[in-house]
Amino acid sequence: MGFFTKLKEGLTKTRKNLVERVESIITGRKIDEKTLEELEEILITSDVGTKATSEIISVLREKAKNGAIYNTESLKDLLKTKMVTILGHPQPIVVNGNKPFVILTVGVNGVGKTTTIGKLANRFRSQGLSVILAAGDTFRAAGIEQLEIWAKRADSQLLKHEKGSDPAAVAFDAVAAAKSKGIDVVIIDTAGRLHTKSNLMEELKKVRRTIEKVMPDAPQETLLVVDATTGQNAVRQAELFNETIGVTGIALTKLDGTAKGGIVFAIKKGLDIPVKLIGVGEGIDDLRDFDPNEFVEALFS
Repeated sequence: MGFFTKLKEGLTKTRKNLVERVESIITGRKIDEKTLEELEEILITSDVGTKATSEIISVLREKAKNGAIYNTESLKDLLKTKMVTILGHPQPIVVNGNKPFVILTVGVNGVGKTTTIGKLANRFRSQGLSVILAAGDTFRAAGIEQLEIWAKRADSQLLKHEKGSDPAAVAFDAVAAAKSKGIDVVIIDTAGRLHTKSNLMEELKKVRRTIEKVMPDAPQETLLVVDATTGQNAVRQAELFNETIGVTGIALTKLDGTAKGGIVFAIKKGLDIPVKLIGVGEGIDDLRDFDPNEFVEALFS
């Protein structure tokens, strides 16, 4: 199965929750103020978010006044175009600059962080890059073991300390080892933490400062892993992690199991943090670069 087909299938619940509801209210109707108000309500209740919704509706309202919307298809075309515009250009993770390229991964418990790291490592290895995974989730023994399994699957090196040791020390050693060995990529795991726990967020700041001591321009990517099924809560997570350590991109997991895929618009418009990766399945190749055109096309297909 091609990725587009998989993405289309993965977005089935979101399509039902968003696109099919939109189609049900605009089909065969005059596009007037009442229709636009109903459309606005659907977008907001489909997790598109108030900022993105407001921008979409104001454009549609203007186009309707100018006679540019004359039937269901013209409205859908304009809606799709505006959605792509909000999401912007694809911003994939590109490994460049000084070695190693360091990716610090963060997120709350249960979002699929370790799995995302493993899949990302596998992708880099398939591109011929060398990878070290750093087991910075020292809070759980299972966290270290899980990363060890992924390191083997992805043919990557693993750097770990004992359970309960200082996560910043793990990060320091991993980046230092990668520098001395000429390794291309370091991906650092961190303990899943509630974004509301200030002491754990402070620990993240310490990890970041420690990485900068070994390599001043690292981490080049701070990747927040977010579970799409959490909807608006994902926006709050992104907001707080961004305030704490500065998030450069988002990996959105479990898109294939949610009706809340509209959250990509809320995150981009509300916080201006690009969604860089999406997960649409359990397979090792089911983590892909996020392409706004492809996403919107799959949503409306």
